Amino acid sequence: MLSYILRRIVATLPVMAIVALFVFGLLYIAPGDPAVVIAGDQASPEDVERIRQSLGLDRPFLIQFGSWVWRLMHGDLGTSIFTNLPVSTMIGQRLGPTLSLMMVTLLLTIVVAVPLGVVAAWKAGSFIDRAIMGFAVFGFSLPVFVVGYFLAYVFALQLEWLPVQGYTPLNRGFWPWLQNLILPAIALGCVYIALVARITRAAMLEVLQQDYIRTAKAKGLGQGGILFIHALKNAAVPIVTVIGIGIALLIGGAVVTESVFAIPGLGRLTIDAILRRDYPVIQGIVLLFSFVYVLVNLMIDVTYTLVDPRIRY
Repeated sequence: MLSYILRRIVATLPVMAIVALFVFGLLYIAPGDPAVVIAGDQASPEDVERIRQSLGLDRPFLIQFGSWVWRLMHGDLGTSIFTNLPVSTMIGQRLGPTLSLMMVTLLLTIVVAVPLGVVAAWKAGSFIDRAIMGFAVFGFSLPVFVVGYFLAYVFALQLEWLPVQGYTPLNRGFWPWLQNLILPAIALGCVYIALVARITRAAMLEVLQQDYIRTAKAKGLGQGGILFIHALKNAAVPIVTVIGIGIALLIGGAVVTESVFAIPGLGRLTIDAILRRDYPVIQGIVLLFSFVYVLVNLMIDVTYTLVDPRIRY
């Protein structure tokens, strides 16, 4: 097992190298010049050029990329062009709200989507099954920002049950922390819940056709035990896989959700950095998101090998 994990870690290094090259190259050719943004509208071309030289933006692409990679190898993500703060410090300041949002969304998804998928498979072909799958299709079709604005209008502005925006750290109390995350988590989780519910139903339908399920029924085992002990356990591999892969949905959706609900997380930081052409911050955040996604896929592969004994290391 250890050798398998080491091989998978080594295999991720070329992926991260390609991501780093792609991100740096994409920002290099992107329109807009941070020197112009810093200098302002009244600056002369000489002032803009002087700022470009001070930031190192006048150097050739390979030299800039090599310098950036060298700093990365020493754990330095760079310094923000506008705040002069280390990118790692800015990410650390915004990491808490994003992790909280993703954690609550993931928990909500598992609690809601897995039982819905199990019930839909149990009642396959019935009105309950069609209703759950209809909800899944509807939820998968709605953009995150549409759901977010609808929830904010109904539950925050009209009913005044929950705050419309903002974030409260956990150290100020559990309920104030959770209160600010309920609406964003529902908005972000709609697509995720729909995806996991559909995969759970498909996996359960396949397992419920197996001989050992019919044997369990013949022995008089209760329906709940058959569904949640025998069937769900054996259908867990594709469900866990899609939950892990769906982390990408959370990462992408967090950018939009945090903007809608004014949550000061990494998604909001990404939008601010893009608008200001703060390239070091953009590069650092994209690299972090890519690393998290690669790490999640590594964990899925390891879990898959542990659950399915047919896979050889």
